[in-house]
Amino acid sequence: MPVAVVTDSTAYLPPEVLQRYGIDVVPLYVVLAGHSGTEGESIGPADVARVLNTRGGRVSTSRPTPGDFVAAYRRLLDAGADRLVSIHLSAELSGTWDAARLAASQVGEHIVTVVDSRSAAMGNGFAVLAAARAAAAGADAAAVADAARRTAAATRTFFVVDTLEHLRRGGRIGPAAALLGSALAVKPVLHVLDGRVVPLEKVRTSARALSRLVQRVVDEVGGKPVSLAVHHLAAPEKAERLAAELRERVPSLSEMHVSELGAAIGAHVGPGAVGVVVAPAPDGGDTAPDRPGAVEAAEPPAPESGQEPTAEG
Repeated sequence: MPVAVVTDSTAYLPPEVLQRYGIDVVPLYVVLAGHSGTEGESIGPADVARVLNTRGGRVSTSRPTPGDFVAAYRRLLDAGADRLVSIHLSAELSGTWDAARLAASQVGEHIVTVVDSRSAAMGNGFAVLAAARAAAAGADAAAVADAARRTAAATRTFFVVDTLEHLRRGGRIGPAAALLGSALAVKPVLHVLDGRVVPLEKVRTSARALSRLVQRVVDEVGGKPVSLAVHHLAAPEKAERLAAELRERVPSLSEMHVSELGAAIGAHVGPGAVGVVVAPAPDGGDTAPDRPGAVEAAEPPAPESGQEPTAEG
């Protein structure tokens, strides 16, 4: 296609969708037990869950390097693309967007358009998918980027975690909000607002939090045709129950993906986390299959040799 779409490994799109649309994935780095590896290639969600379930276990993440993006961009241009649209998780949560922007300045900003989805996981993935569908339909780069921005702006992400400690350690939520889940023993329903993770509603039990999570999604849908993604980390049964309830309560559902979070996002939400992403239904009938099983991140290209991951803090 004249316009190629690039994203990072936190979009968590089904592998067959990545292949169908030729979406190129640049992986984040994950560091655990002193070992650094690429998300979805050498380190997966099971590795992260195992370490975080160990007393004192710590996992950190870092963005791809600008060189990783330059290599991906040049590979796509050499393969025949005329323009590139590169769509990434929120710049408020990661330095990935900034690395892509720096790479675009080296390759040519008139060639590469970099989009901040202001979200993560399938909040980013649905924006990537909208862009890929527009590119496949023959849209130019401006229209492809606009499709991503419009979908991202209309997408909502809600989630519940077993503990806020992982978000606090990674700097993805403030200490005042983290206090809710520790000293005050509250289970907040969280959401992504303006690219940041913030509490949405305070409840006292995990069961109540999941109930409110479903109701928030139903209220957000309001009868509109939508696409949904249900995410989890090391909680497949909880995710399947959540997906089943949403299928029953959202009759306007167009497509649903049920997937385990990859290592990079999983490191910050922790085992037991579940979440739901609500996005506008795609135009026309070109949708990915409704998949009740887990969707894993695609196998991304390896980083350039000799490059070290850049810490995000």
